[in-house]
Order: sequence, then structure tokens, then C-alpha cells
Amino acid sequence: MTTDSRRYALIDTDPGIDDALALLLAWSSPEWTVEIITVVAGNVSMKAGTLNVFRLLELRRPSPAPLVASGAAAPLARPLRIAPYHGTDGLGDLLDWPPVELHVGSADAPGVIVDAARRRGRSLTIVALGPMTNLALAVERDAAAVRGVGRVVAMGGAVDVPGNVTPDAEFNAHVDPDALARVLDAGVRLDLVPLDATRQAVLERAALHATLARTPGPLADGIRRFTEYALRLDEKHGRRGMDLHDPLAVGVALDPSLVEWEAVRLTIGPEGQTRRTAGEPNVRFARVVDTPRFLRLFLERVCPAS
Repeated sequence: MTTDSRRYALIDTDPGIDDALALLLAWSSPEWTVEIITVVAGNVSMKAGTLNVFRLLELRRPSPAPLVASGAAAPLARPLRIAPYHGTDGLGDLLDWPPVELHVGSADAPGVIVDAARRRGRSLTIVALGPMTNLALAVERDAAAVRGVGRVVAMGGAVDVPGNVTPDAEFNAHVDPDALARVLDAGVRLDLVPLDATRQAVLERAALHATLARTPGPLADGIRRFTEYALRLDEKHGRRGMDLHDPLAVGVALDPSLVEWEAVRLTIGPEGQTRRTAGEPNVRFARVVDTPRFLRLFLERVCPAS
């Protein structure tokens, strides 16, 4: 286990337009080193998600470059349900992404998670942006190691609000409720960032485009183009912008004071319902967001000047 005082991040992701923005925020945050990206099937297939990670790495070119590990291609016990919101490729169906080479460091994401947890211990923050399949498989191998990291922050669930794929279930929890239940049953204390919070963090087109105009270049152009798909879809449905689900999870992993937390005991329903139940708390969830402060952080960092 490391004894240095630096902070390290492992981000488990299923990119995804908002995952892409979350990764860009994470790579531009000096508070930590994003050491590892693990990929899980969710918004898109494992193959498409892995390709998207390398597209984003080529677009942003963080230094040091993280190790990329592919993981679960399907939920623990049910077929994969992908999300049409992000386009068929997960990044808005752009036709002219430059070709990239996939330098996948491992095909065993759960093993990579366990190894990082053992090496980094309390200096590691795990941020889960997709279904919890990889993390559940890691817990199956070494629950104590996963329990021993500094924090596990997960975007998912709908505690006191309606869901976004069923009346009472959020997408990540719905795709693999068995995985979420397994992680909680193993005693991993989650900082959960559910729809209750993420629906308060709305990115409007004008604010994003004003930010990108201040830092013109290939990165700004890429962000403008892959976010257009989601913004257009949200505006078509009468919304004022896109919810920053996964960027908010990265934001509170960096700075927990961006939200007000509530400790609660959740039970996981068969379709991914995440509802309160009596008993000792097993998560704390983000309930109220300091939206202006979070949006300032996000917009300052998502597209830094080169």
C-alpha cells in the first residue's frame, strides 16, 4: 500500500456523453492523478465504450495517460440494456472521429480495481459512472480491499424522485441492480449521487458555448460537437439543457462540500429501485447541490486553455 500523500483516482465508466464530460473534468483537476480508467458496458457496449475512452484520450491527451482496462460486457444476471440518449456510438454519432489505437492495458477490470485498492488504500478514490458490474466483481474477489479505499463515489439511483427509465428506477441501477446490491451487501460505504442531485446540475447551451469560445481549438470543437446531440434532444423535450449526471459525481469526488449529504439505508429493488428502508445507514446520498459553485468548477475545467 502506498504511503505518499497524493490522491489517486480510478474511474469506472461507460462513455456516454456525460461520461465524456466527466472524464474531461477529472483529467483537468489537479487535486488528484487519474491513474486508471476501467470500462463497463452500460450506455453502450463494452467495445464501443472502450473505443470512446481512447477517442477522448486522444482529444484531451492527459499527462500522465491512465491505464485503461476493459471489464464486464454484460450485467451480472440479465441482458444488457443500452441507452439511446447518447446515440448509437455513445458520443453523438459523429462520423469523423480520427482513428485511434486501442492500447488496453488489461482485459480484467475487476482485477485492476482490486490491485489498485490494495496498492493505494486510503489515497484512492473510486468513481463509478456506469452500472456497478465491475465493482461488484471486484468486491467478490476482495471486499476488504475495496472497503479500504478512501472513497467510493457512484452516480446512480433515484431516492426521493422519479426514475429516468422506469417510474422509480434510474438507468445505472436499472441496468444492473444485482451489482449495486452486491456492493452494498459487502459493506462498501457509497457516496451516492442520484437523480435527486444530478437533476439540479443543468448545463445550458449558452453557458457551454461561451466557455468553449474562450478556449478555441480542437478540444473545444470536439466538446461542442459531441454535446450537440444531447443538447438538441433535451431541448426538443422542453428542457433548458442537459443534466450533468456523471460530471457531478466527479465534482463531489473532488469536493464533497459541493452538496448536502444525507445518510440513509437503501434497499435495491428488482428493477433497480433505490428506496429508503428502516435500519442503519448503508449509503450517504447527495440531496442538495450548490449548483452555481459546481457549474463554475465544471466550466472552468472542462476545456482548459492549451
